[in-house]
Amino acid sequence: MKRNPRMILALAAALSVFSAPALSQANFPERPIRFIVSFPPGGSSDLVARAMAPRMAARLGQQVLVENRPGAGGNIGMDVVAKAAPDGHTIGLGAAGALSVNISLLPSMPFDPQKDLAPVSMLAIIPIVVAAHPSVPVTDARSLIAYAKSQPGKLSFGTTGNGSAMHLAGELMKQMAEFDMLHVPYKGSGPAAADLAGGQIPLAIVDLTSALPHIRSGRVKAIGVTSAKRSAVAPEIPTIAETGLPGFDAIGWFGVVAPGGTPPALIARLNAEIVDAMKAPEIRERLMAGGAEPQTSTPEEFAAFIRAEIPKWARVIRSAGVKPN
Repeated sequence: MKRNPRMILALAAALSVFSAPALSQANFPERPIRFIVSFPPGGSSDLVARAMAPRMAARLGQQVLVENRPGAGGNIGMDVVAKAAPDGHTIGLGAAGALSVNISLLPSMPFDPQKDLAPVSMLAIIPIVVAAHPSVPVTDARSLIAYAKSQPGKLSFGTTGNGSAMHLAGELMKQMAEFDMLHVPYKGSGPAAADLAGGQIPLAIVDLTSALPHIRSGRVKAIGVTSAKRSAVAPEIPTIAETGLPGFDAIGWFGVVAPGGTPPALIARLNAEIVDAMKAPEIRERLMAGGAEPQTSTPEEFAAFIRAEIPKWARVIRSAGVKPN
């Protein structure tokens, strides 16, 4: 049988196209992995990334190098990831702001979180609590809504700042329950919780860790956590949904992403390594101590979560006219 040289060359070229990525994935990783953290050193997310890195490195056979790129509400770090080669050697730790909120909050974005980033796994959720000063005559979501409606626009609530997860949780509550109250932005949950305990503001929506010491001392009373389920950090505090506003759900969160276009096989491998690292008791304890609850996911689950978060907060931001700090 006579062989056609052109057919042989064409077949060889086709095989090379398919075998090169497969070979690359089989040898992955071929060099150290950059782990971009879009927050400053020392925070809970940074500490978790640094705790995960050696565990991942031991299994992958290459170093995992944590690199802090904070700024612009997380956009700087996530932009580094979005523009990196989609070969699995760059991953990033980002949060709700850069991955689901900023696209609706900021006038321009350097990347598209859905097109330019590939979700790998959720890492943790950050419980948020609605709390009141003891002098305010409310005990749960139902009484808070009634009280706010009785004096529209007069009640104020402190949060960590304009466009933060806490601020947006407050705006969502206002929209769902159809009442009005005044937003007071602070530079962090700690200052807002301290002013609430001191009676400078009647309400605050802050991360649970900042409020919990004041709640347990009796200087502040918890109205409810904003998540759909009670928090493992303080399961005795009911949810806003179960005490007067059914369907209410708002959380802070962070997770790991890779550059858009990273092959699914590499995403699956990274996901497996991250999920394994997150099983370590010391990492889970570090998260809980920092006020976050460990929660990993499949890449598909994380992608679906982000897809749902973007339009949800876009509607809140548009309706409330939220502007960045």
